[in-house]
Amino acid sequence: MARRRQSGKYVASVSLVVSVFNEAEVIREKIENALALDYPPQLLEILVISDASDDATDEIVSQYQSPNVRLCRQEQRLGKSAGLSEFCPTAQGDILVFTDANSMFRPDALSKLVRHFDNPSIGYTVGKQLYSDANQGASADSENVYWNIELKIKEWESRLSSVVGADGAIYALRKELFQPLAPEDINDFVLPLKVITQGLRGIFDPEAVCFEEAAPSFQGEFRRKYRIVNRSLRAVTKVPQTLNPFRVGWFAFQLWGHKVLRWLGPVFMILMLVSAILLCWHERATHQGMLYTILLGLQLAGYALAALYLLPFCRGMRLVYIAYYFLLVNVAAAVGIGLLLSGKTIGVWKPQR
Repeated sequence: MARRRQSGKYVASVSLVVSVFNEAEVIREKIENALALDYPPQLLEILVISDASDDATDEIVSQYQSPNVRLCRQEQRLGKSAGLSEFCPTAQGDILVFTDANSMFRPDALSKLVRHFDNPSIGYTVGKQLYSDANQGASADSENVYWNIELKIKEWESRLSSVVGADGAIYALRKELFQPLAPEDINDFVLPLKVITQGLRGIFDPEAVCFEEAAPSFQGEFRRKYRIVNRSLRAVTKVPQTLNPFRVGWFAFQLWGHKVLRWLGPVFMILMLVSAILLCWHERATHQGMLYTILLGLQLAGYALAALYLLPFCRGMRLVYIAYYFLLVNVAAAVGIGLLLSGKTIGVWKPQR
């Protein structure tokens, strides 16, 4: 099924998998974007998986008479992972490329993702998602600051070993590596972790670019973050061997450092605050007590800076809203951890847009 172009770039049959729920506002733009990609049309299938959408999404998809576009509908709302498990095995492509309805690819993004699969050691590839509205509001700007750091880490990880996890907006997977998912699974984390356990690699390609809008508010970002932390930590517990450096080498250290310890950030923040308070009290009459007082003061100053966002006239200050964002995502992580410990699963949600 796969062959090479004269230019030497690897080309394979591809199924572009778009999971949707009530995406009538953007689904037409998404399909037009996909049909316009710089990729051989005879090798491209656009698979739209509708999670029992009850707006005009399915009707819009059905209007396309192109053989490249196929609508797969779940009659009951079961969540994204359930839809992928049901319909991905029916995909025609050798490569599955997962994306969101509001993620618009650059014309060459698909070619950039697929070109790496001429190397049999590559199991998945991850593209570079950028925010098209990064300068339109405090929430979008804060997320963009965080995301730029994430992209740099992905690049370093890819060079050292494998990029940790994927990005649901733009990533590709060999079809034979797809495995059925539980409804609560986060597909762009569980599937890559399982690929790593098979001795294959995942790489990040910064030239495979897509654009989407950030969550429109801090409240939307909060809901998205706690859902991600909850489902991602659950994913790690399902594939625990990826935490073992004797099994997966450097990847384990990357997973611990980039993901697990960061998700546990609120636990460390609480321990730091409580420790500083106790040490200040215990060492209040010593020279060390002054140092602990300074450390406690710095922590409290950070929290106070974030709290200034609650004052309307401070919300436009970049340092204030970025501090607020940092605190917000750690509170969200704490909520996600709490939900995990309580046994609550998250399989169905509404897009934050």
